[in-house]
Amino acid sequence: MFERARRGEADGCRALVKRYERPVFALVGRMVVPERDCIEDLAQETFLRVFKALAGFDRGGAAKLSSWILTIATRVSIDHLRKRKDARLVDVRAVPLEATGRTDDRARRRQLGRALQEAVAELAPPFRAAFLLREYHELSYDEIARALDCDPGTVKSRLNRARRSLRTALIQRGFDA
Repeated sequence: MFERARRGEADGCRALVKRYERPVFALVGRMVVPERDCIEDLAQETFLRVFKALAGFDRGGAAKLSSWILTIATRVSIDHLRKRKDARLVDVRAVPLEATGRTDDRARRRQLGRALQEAVAELAPPFRAAFLLREYHELSYDEIARALDCDPGTVKSRLNRARRSLRTALIQRGFDA
């Protein structure tokens, strides 16, 4: 698949997109949570950049292909968020929890999941990117550092601040973080 895509063969390109579209859409979707209408465009931009730079990707290098593609998706998303004129973050405290009338564990977990998703959307893009790449895509500190063009110490700092912010947001929502 990789070599065929590198040569520009249509079936190789389709196979590469098919293999990586889920993680790319997931990452982009979590990065630009309030703007659901632009996810497809950002994913498409990601793959355009992937194909443009694929010839220069070193399979024997430090980065795995999946990490490299997620790096591109992260940068496309951060660039988009930086360019927005009306960049508004979701205020987790302003979004009411749905009253279900049930106190079972499943309903509580769903509420916690929604509150966490909203709290992640509230993070500044560099912190959100570090958190998503680590927790959802399980990239190493070094892979995240390469993706965000910073050193591993900065990644650790951003993750610490992101987790602290998320913990605070969840506590304010009534969840014991």
